[in-house]
Amino acid sequence: MTSHKPKTTQTMKPATAAKKLGVYLPATPAEFQEGVVSREELNALQTTPPEWLVELRKNGPHPRPVVAAKLGVSVSGLARGGVTEALTSDQIEEIKDAAPDWLRTERTIAGEVRNEAARVKAKQEQDAKQAARAATAPAAKPAKSAKTAKTAKRK
Repeated sequence: MTSHKPKTTQTMKPATAAKKLGVYLPATPAEFQEGVVSREELNALQTTPPEWLVELRKNGPHPRPVVAAKLGVSVSGLARGGVTEALTSDQIEEIKDAAPDWLRTERTIAGEVRNEAARVKAKQEQDAKQAARAATAPAAKPAKSAKTAKTAKRK
């Protein structure tokens, strides 16, 4: 027999909520940083963001995954380029305008990684189609062995 538990509200730490919202936690208001965030509150923040959230998403400071996406590189590429802290939108634009060597190199690497991922995905899809065709094809007759073929010729 199963027991029926009352439904509990899902909550998350502010760091998790900030990550899901794509904002830098230390830049959020103190009341956001100090409390827990329920699933309903997170959904409300996503659907109708308050002014502080709109401002953070627009101007930053942005967390490293957002900075990496805006620059077109990986988070690891940011670290290799020496960017370890959160950046504002203006700082990101300055880096784009300056186009340092590390940024060009990391963008090239990111492009190669994307191309390879697309190639692997296409290969997996092709293999899956071939496997599906093989599974639905009628079973082939087993080949006659050499010994059986010689016996048939003698008759």
